[in-house]
Amino acid sequence: MALRLPPLPALRLFEAAGRLRSFKLAAAELGLTPSAVSHGIVGLEETLGTRLFVRSPRGLSLTAAGADYLAYVGEALSLIAVGTQRLPSRRGDRVIAVSCAPTFASRWLLPRLPAFAARWPGVGVTVDTSRRHVGFPVDGFDFAIRMSRSPSRGLAWAKLLGEALIPVCSPSYRDRIIGRSGKVDFARATLIHVTTASEGWQSWLEASGLRDVDTKGGLRFDTVGLALGAAAAGLGVAIGRRPLADRELADGTLVELAGEAVAAETAYWLVSAPDSGRRPELRDFRRWLVAEAGTDG
Repeated sequence: MALRLPPLPALRLFEAAGRLRSFKLAAAELGLTPSAVSHGIVGLEETLGTRLFVRSPRGLSLTAAGADYLAYVGEALSLIAVGTQRLPSRRGDRVIAVSCAPTFASRWLLPRLPAFAARWPGVGVTVDTSRRHVGFPVDGFDFAIRMSRSPSRGLAWAKLLGEALIPVCSPSYRDRIIGRSGKVDFARATLIHVTTASEGWQSWLEASGLRDVDTKGGLRFDTVGLALGAAAAGLGVAIGRRPLADRELADGTLVELAGEAVAAETAYWLVSAPDSGRRPELRDFRRWLVAEAGTDG
């Protein structure tokens, strides 16, 4: 039995008006008049037999039915847009969209992208660092680079690299927390935490057998890059994550403190939809990125 669908043009009007909460703004986005949008919505409401919007002097709002319907319509139109973009006839402008944490993107991925561009000059790469949850293919991303202990079902996973955790600070700060024994006194240090990291000070301290260090205080940042920057500025001691901290360790702005590096339980994984291999540029990008990660292993 054929599906009975409302008119697609009316659904475009509804999605824009519902997303923007304004007939006027929807009209400007679609190149129409507000009156045309309003009439189109009225026609859609008559076809569906239910009200989608509440119109009042204070503005436009969705009814409960309209809000529920908008979620379905928005996802459906996104799927159509993504599917259209991926048609072979539209691959003249080939772009790979990657979602990635900001510090990993700036410190590991970005320095390697020139090599990819030189090898595949006809393929562009866009990187999004907003950390939002990625739905394949609805959100338009081809890959996401994520930290995880293991793959989850339903997607294609390729392990890139793990991290080694080691306390780091500036050379001058290290001199301030050296005890009489000549060893680092972590109890005297200001600890720098990364609020978005699943492993940090507690993981390193437990693995190193140190029990008398209070981890409740200190400074807190939402990215590894900010935490490393604070450590380099002499504000305290951060958990350096190698290879992300390699740049500062190499130039001497950060130094490793006493103790062995601890292997993190989580690792960086390249995640994609199971069918992403149908596009040759995605196959090339996956193989290239996994090979690049292997050089850090």
